[in-house]
Amino acid sequence: MAEEINKTGAESSGKKKGRYRQRRMLAVLLVLVFVWWFNNYTLRTTSLTVYSDKVSRGFRIAVISDLHASRHGISNRRIVRRINKSSPDMVVILGDMYTSGSTEEVIQIPVDLTADIVSEGYPVYFVSGEHDYDDDYLKRIADTGAHVMNYADEVTEINGCKVHIMGIDNVYYSDTFDLRNEFSLRSDCYNILLAHIPNYEKFADFGADLTLCADTHGGMVQLPFDLGPAYSSDYGWFPQLADEGTIYDKGMFGYPGGVMFITSGIGDSPAPIRFNNRPEVAVIDVKPEN
Repeated sequence: MAEEINKTGAESSGKKKGRYRQRRMLAVLLVLVFVWWFNNYTLRTTSLTVYSDKVSRGFRIAVISDLHASRHGISNRRIVRRINKSSPDMVVILGDMYTSGSTEEVIQIPVDLTADIVSEGYPVYFVSGEHDYDDDYLKRIADTGAHVMNYADEVTEINGCKVHIMGIDNVYYSDTFDLRNEFSLRSDCYNILLAHIPNYEKFADFGADLTLCADTHGGMVQLPFDLGPAYSSDYGWFPQLADEGTIYDKGMFGYPGGVMFITSGIGDSPAPIRFNNRPEVAVIDVKPEN
């Protein structure tokens, strides 16, 4: 009889331990799912400030890129709401807003997003990337009222400041590439260059006051403690740990006379594997030097 009781007690204890292990595994799984969702599908605002003696009152730029639109990604409504919270003076869209080969339904998403931003009253300046360069798509973007800046430039006034905006749509840079063959910097303006794919050496040589770029998706996976991206297409695995020099993955990079900023973008192409690198709307305040 005692043996039967001990056996029953052992079985009951074993079942309790089994249920505890299952609940613990479920809790761990839920935490991992939350971390994955938070890193890939929540939108943050990244705020930065640059200073220039070419501006008197200053102005604010909101930057978005690399939406790589899908039916299950971050919604247009959330993006517009995030932009509205920052109250920018202009909005810049830096390309790859859909992925090549997308359906017409998906391609319409960034067109609608651009139209929504324009309807909020913001001047919108757009350059395309290596995915969203279709002529019909670019016409539809222009029809929303956005300024398509693929090898175009214009001068505008923001808060009393003259701003010279230039844009390119390169997906390849030859050794002889020189922006001075296309544009001239204006000494009476604050000069902004828009380019989807960053090229620090070429852009630093050109010397715009502010260069805005995208394409890298912020390296997708960023190591903790500011140790850089897990992978770079130019340098391979763990390039910062391997002391490969400056990794142009995300953030601000100075050069004589100006700075280059690379946004992490919004989308999750080629897969939702972002970590420590959430989708962002970047907000840049251009302020006068004191």
